[in-house]
Amino acid sequence: MSVLPIVLWPDPRLTDTCVPVEEITPEIETLAADMLETMYAAPGRGLAAPQVGSTHRIFVMDAGWKEGKSDPLVCINPMLQELSEERVTNTEGCLSIPGVSAEISRPAQVQMVWTGLNGGRYVQSFDGFVAACVQHEIDHLDGIVTFDHLLSDEREALIAEYHAQ
Repeated sequence: MSVLPIVLWPDPRLTDTCVPVEEITPEIETLAADMLETMYAAPGRGLAAPQVGSTHRIFVMDAGWKEGKSDPLVCINPMLQELSEERVTNTEGCLSIPGVSAEISRPAQVQMVWTGLNGGRYVQSFDGFVAACVQHEIDHLDGIVTFDHLLSDEREALIAEYHAQ
């Protein structure tokens, strides 16, 4: 396993829509392992393939590891099936936009379907912080970054803050 370099905004690779993984190959398995190692080293709670320069539709997540509740998850070709009408606002950071966080409003609960590294299909509902994390990572797979959720004034202020670092 290796720690991969993290792609930083405004790299255009962060705006690309990722392509589905057609087959779970040894290269995909290595990518997933490297992404987990990179996420933990960063240290983050989620990491999507475009953040390490890959165009594959895959993300990794471990929402509880910083609290000692490690539960790594590799999500291949994830899709949101259900979104709650209730919304919640969380402070979100991003490994590709270090030093900047923003208040983002998202559905409070989501149901996601994905393929695991073993080729199995999974369906699970997520709420709270984990739901926000899932949505954040799927955004990356669709070429969306934190700034894209903000109104223009807030977006411009945070971009200026990012560039001032």
